Amino acid sequence: MSRQEKDSAAFDLATHDCVGRGAERGIYLMLLRISKSLELVKSASTDNADCWCFLIHIPVAQGSRLAVCDLQAGSLRYHRLMSACRFLSLFLLGLILASCSTPLPSPAPGTTSEASYAQPPQDRPGLGTRWGETRKSSVDVTNFVRAVPTKPLATAAIFYNDRAGIEAMAAASQPQRVWPVIAGPAASLVSVALRDQNGRILPGLIVGDRWFVVGEEGRRYSIVVRNQSELRLEVVLSVDGLDVLDGRPASVRKRGYVVEPHRKLVVDGFRQSSEAVAAFRFGPVRESYAHEKYGNTRNVGVIGVAIFNEFGTNPWTDREVQKRLHANPFPGGFATPP
Repeated sequence: MSRQEKDSAAFDLATHDCVGRGAERGIYLMLLRISKSLELVKSASTDNADCWCFLIHIPVAQGSRLAVCDLQAGSLRYHRLMSACRFLSLFLLGLILASCSTPLPSPAPGTTSEASYAQPPQDRPGLGTRWGETRKSSVDVTNFVRAVPTKPLATAAIFYNDRAGIEAMAAASQPQRVWPVIAGPAASLVSVALRDQNGRILPGLIVGDRWFVVGEEGRRYSIVVRNQSELRLEVVLSVDGLDVLDGRPASVRKRGYVVEPHRKLVVDGFRQSSEAVAAFRFGPVRESYAHEKYGNTRNVGVIGVAIFNEFGTNPWTDREVQKRLHANPFPGGFATPP
């Protein structure tokens, strides 16, 4: 080969090498721009909730770059790769534009668009009893043996709620011809009431055998039990299904307060010690002591009362009760003037 032919061949190789390197840089820059565009789409999608974009990661690794260096300009493989890159660029661009212009899906019938977002926890409507502030309340321990350990002399349930809840509850109750609140003759022995923080009896109504009391959120209340008999009585109380003495699930087997004859018991809250209680306060169900302590609101909205007489006593031997039971409806003949 002559020197001129060698120089021409060397020039051709240098030209091919230069063109090949230029092609390599062009292809690499094209892939880099595509990758950068996808990164911009990724960052934009996090800031724009109305633009739905597909995020595709194409890493430009060193091995991919080395593979491009082996291509020669003008070769069939080179032209195929260039065509593929152009097609990929146009495809991705069309995909991005189409996805960004796609509207948000319409909510299903009967639902709102808010269902697509996080929602606060559901709360039961109405009132519960919160664990309120500490109040002074002193008690002493005494002996009291029940006549029948597990069978109360009488029981009662007081249902409370806000005004709207009481109206709905009362409408759902069926009127019945039974003794309200304290059933039977025991009503002459004990009276029960709920009083607000000012000492006023809370308003309510009686439907059949159910007693409904209207409360108000944030207001403090007390349970008042008056012993109208000549006997000592034990009173077991529960609020929202929890015993007022230990704060645990209530049962008639648990012990209660002993009320002397013709005396009044005022219970202001859940007992914390022999000297203090946590006040009863109306509040949302989610803030009730039953929910915060046990995560259970099944029995929220009811106050329970169970009355026990003492062993060796019979409340029906009370003098007044006996007089009433033995009253004669026809004691004489004709009416005489006073």
